[in-house]
Amino acid sequence: MGPARGRDPGHRDVTQLSAWARVRAAEGFAHTYVLARRGGRLVGGAQVLLRRVPVLRLIGYVPYGPVVAPSASDRSAVVDDLARALADLDGVRMLFVQPPEGADDVHAALLRRGFRPSTAGIAPPGSVRLDLDRCEEELRRGLPPRLRSLIRRAAERGVRIRRGDEDDVPVLAALMRVSGDACGYRPPDEDHLRRLYGELARTGNAALFIGEVRGVPVTADLVTMCGSMVRGRLGGFDRSGDGARLGVPGVARWEIGRWAHREGYRWLDFGGLAEQTLHDAVDEGIRSSPAWSGVDQAKMRFGGEAFRYPGAVELIRPAALRQLYDAVSARDCGQALLHRAKVRMRAGTRRPAVRLPRRPGGVPA
Repeated sequence: MGPARGRDPGHRDVTQLSAWARVRAAEGFAHTYVLARRGGRLVGGAQVLLRRVPVLRLIGYVPYGPVVAPSASDRSAVVDDLARALADLDGVRMLFVQPPEGADDVHAALLRRGFRPSTAGIAPPGSVRLDLDRCEEELRRGLPPRLRSLIRRAAERGVRIRRGDEDDVPVLAALMRVSGDACGYRPPDEDHLRRLYGELARTGNAALFIGEVRGVPVTADLVTMCGSMVRGRLGGFDRSGDGARLGVPGVARWEIGRWAHREGYRWLDFGGLAEQTLHDAVDEGIRSSPAWSGVDQAKMRFGGEAFRYPGAVELIRPAALRQLYDAVSARDCGQALLHRAKVRMRAGTRRPAVRLPRRPGGVPA
């Protein structure tokens, strides 16, 4: 079962769980922790993913962290301790941090400790989430008429959405390849997907949903669960057959939302939105636009709330390396190199593991 309903203490993400570190370890990532304690009690921390790169040595990445316990009575002091610990990490030449949702104080504390705003694009700038703390009929009324019709007639048209398991990972991989070919991106390989699903499903932090038309898979969605949040993580869609005409991706998202609602989760996050969509939705209050990508339009049509994450930050040292990084990133060839590095940091390719000396990591009370 999911968590009890109520106000979410913080939209946590699986990338700050130890299971995520085990997934990335198989791809050559090491990890370390900075921890804040008060009176021997853990009140905050960050999991830092590390990768060794020629010349640069260690590059670090903190996805959706650091996090602070809702029970921490001195949050500002804890945040400052964690920012200081991240700034003082030994041997890390480049450190990129994407603070979690609602952690603007973390963003500010990191800037005070010498970080600067990052334009590296290490994570989506924002997303859209649906509040599930309503009855199913109210959620249904929030959908556009055509989507309601597709959902209502799905079964009679041969559309079925089912829970998948480890045997369906090849289906996810195949459908992601189809999507990648259609949209011009390289999806993770099947081995990565097996590790990701296996580790996270084992701890109750992942679920797989397969959308079929008359028994033929046309969509696959891997979602992750953490705290009171269900988040769309990976997906694939074959639009060459009847899947598009029958709106199977939309039906699948609806069924995922119904499942999350039944399991007691509070929020369904549909995944990242492009900056233009965020500008229109968050800054201008626009609910729909033909100028948005088809993917963003599909995410927004469920009536969710678009939001921005606090800005990502980076710390690059020494000064000579920072100047070199700025010079390279300003050139087209440098942008291409940074894009490949970003893809590697996000999805990873199999490389020998980084071995780090064991050191106690923590911020004392």
